[in-house]
Amino acid sequence: MPFRVVASVYDERTDDGALANARGKAREVAERAGVPAGGAVLGSDTEVALEGRVLGKPRDVGEARAMLELLSGRVHEVRTAVVLITADGEREALDSTEVTVRPLSEDALEWYLQRGEWRDRAGGYAIQGTGAVLIERIRGDYTTVVGLPIACLVDLLLEEGFSPWA
Repeated sequence: MPFRVVASVYDERTDDGALANARGKAREVAERAGVPAGGAVLGSDTEVALEGRVLGKPRDVGEARAMLELLSGRVHEVRTAVVLITADGEREALDSTEVTVRPLSEDALEWYLQRGEWRDRAGGYAIQGTGAVLIERIRGDYTTVVGLPIACLVDLLLEEGFSPWA
């Protein structure tokens, strides 16, 4: 499907949750750039939660280290929300995947942190990059962890009459 990227200037808030942030991003872009005729605006947001505590995006390498140390050897939940705005209204979905981080040695932590990939990443890692080596297993949709749950998105598109394969 043809698309164009319009970055949102919405101020994400960790406490609001992924769905509220995705909604805010989509609404901000729809208001500023408009909803294209016959098209839609998509907003998405991802959060990492461990035992009820939401881990946002680390502000610095020290915070990234603390997050990764907290996740080391443990199972956490990654939730990604998508919001689709069309001329007819809004549709939204939220998907969740369990991620197990392998026990991380000091060498592994240092190696990953030096790459800087933790920047602007919920929980301080990117599964689609070199952060994949930190992960022991996932239970659920890999694309949810990456930050755009394709199955959910396809369902929303089909509900609105869009065909991703047309």
